[in-house]
Amino acid sequence: MIVGMIAASEIGFWVFLVAGLSVRYLLRRPRAGAVLLACVPLVDVALLVATVVDLRRGAEPSTLHGLAALYLGFSVAYGHYLISWADGRFAHRFAGGPPPVRPPKYGRERIRHEWRLWRMTLVAGAVAAAVLQACVWLVDDPDRTEALTANQWLAARVVGIHLLVAVCYTLWPPKPKPKPKPGQEPQAPAADASRTPPAGPTGSPAAPADRGGPARRA
Repeated sequence: MIVGMIAASEIGFWVFLVAGLSVRYLLRRPRAGAVLLACVPLVDVALLVATVVDLRRGAEPSTLHGLAALYLGFSVAYGHYLISWADGRFAHRFAGGPPPVRPPKYGRERIRHEWRLWRMTLVAGAVAAAVLQACVWLVDDPDRTEALTANQWLAARVVGIHLLVAVCYTLWPPKPKPKPKPGQEPQAPAADASRTPPAGPTGSPAAPADRGGPARRA
């Protein structure tokens, strides 16, 4: 049951997202599109309810239940970000909207962007850990909840790894390559003068000296 719900939630997320944007921009019905986009979080609620019902029926807690909690945390934290990302590109492609703003690549703007992503990852990890802990209390059997606590540690490791990535961008931010100044063209390397034969009287390379001695007269 839980496997089917996870697959249905993943499919439903993108179906409601694409349907909402299509209705908003292709059919020119923004209100109806907004209603469909508002249904995207309901997919996560349905997944959470299915997980709780499955555990209350006596299902053995497994990694799949933990995966459902991780998916829920990701959707809660990154859902708005993904919808905004898709909305900007959809509007530009089909409704003549402005070009979507790309994430910054360099400097302080890139550092702030990385820390913003990390905060969303932190929220995702916190939501997943809280849902998993609620499932642990629901089962109330330490011998059967090892898979759930293992997923809690997995969420903590993901948050920690992303934290290291943000710190690395802060300490060593990427820098743009220096642009050549106007009018300066990259020059080809100069030829080695030691390998060029000396010029003759007419400007052509001098002929090699005759090593056979003076010429004999007839």
